Amino acid sequence: MNFPDRFSNLPAYAFPRLRALLDHHAPGGEVVHMTIGEPKHDFPAWVTDVIVENAHLFQSYPPNEGSHALRGAICDWIARRYGVTLDPEQNVMALNGTREGLYNAAMALCPEQKNGQRPIVLCPNPFYQVYMVAAISVGAEPHFVPATAATGHLPDYASLPPEVLNRTAVAYICSPANPQGAVASRDYWAELIGLAEQYDFRIFADECYSEIYRDAAPTGALTVARDMGAHPERVVLFNSLSKRSNLAGLRSGLIAGGPETLKHVKQLRNYSGAPLPGPLQAAAARVWADETHVEENRALYQAKYAVADQVFAGVQGYMPPEAGFFLWLPVDDGEAAALKVWRDTGVRVLPGAYLAQGKPGQNPGENYIRVALVAPREELQRGLIRLRDCIYG
Repeated sequence: MNFPDRFSNLPAYAFPRLRALLDHHAPGGEVVHMTIGEPKHDFPAWVTDVIVENAHLFQSYPPNEGSHALRGAICDWIARRYGVTLDPEQNVMALNGTREGLYNAAMALCPEQKNGQRPIVLCPNPFYQVYMVAAISVGAEPHFVPATAATGHLPDYASLPPEVLNRTAVAYICSPANPQGAVASRDYWAELIGLAEQYDFRIFADECYSEIYRDAAPTGALTVARDMGAHPERVVLFNSLSKRSNLAGLRSGLIAGGPETLKHVKQLRNYSGAPLPGPLQAAAARVWADETHVEENRALYQAKYAVADQVFAGVQGYMPPEAGFFLWLPVDDGEAAALKVWRDTGVRVLPGAYLAQGKPGQNPGENYIRVALVAPREELQRGLIRLRDCIYG
């Protein structure tokens, strides 16, 4: 039996690697999980009622692109949040989680060649692993651009040489950034969009952490593209209810962009997609329409920022995140630090190198650990104090 080689060189995924590192060692105390970005705050109680009220929709195949009500609610949210008016028939589609969209958008939109050469897909480094796999799946070359303290923890795509940019078909960018919590400013977006206009590539804007922030709401790529008068197909937006509304299991995501972009993505999904069940679409429409629970959720994370800032005050290199719910903590060696914290305290964190690419000495995540601020506040505080005293004490 033969198997394809195209994915044979993929590194082990982050969490199997973490289990291999930690699980044959006993924890050094009560276990506190700070590895995975799975929200723990309560979702709105009325979501269950909406699902029950619409349970009869389980009898029917759901609309592939999302119900009209769901697409309308998504467009209304984009208008409120980004000040951009979109047509629910032409500019948006519901996703079964953003990972599906981030992958399938590359499948539908990345050309086989760019200027007569193998296309390049730009990825920040560290990065969400689906970016790399999407690039490999379409036969493109993933090109990893370091997002380090020197670049404000966002990739400096403008510094790439013309021979790379001329081959670039897609640039993934995550703002607020996972794992660093950095936010792309209006000027950053304007520079990137201008670069994409000059070299004719698409921007895949992964803004899934956009509703968790300290003070000001992060600027959105669609807003800046509209203000610049950029090509209507230039920016493709992705977002979801997972972080915004603590509904990771609902799997309600969105993709928004130009009409030709959505035409191609919808066509692929007609053959390969798995739409949300009808009752879940009904619930998602209600959730996208409500901001009260989002404000309450954001306040809980803002309180956790305050806890982290207090615990790590005075720790050299501590960078308070601008947004999102991760700490990106500097250490001498991420793997060694994660193992020490687990064995000494029972706190479970993720080595930064598992979220990045590069050989030892060239991996921009190897001197960091990622810490998820998702546990209840008191548990979070205990875990952060244990971690601080173990690593920085």
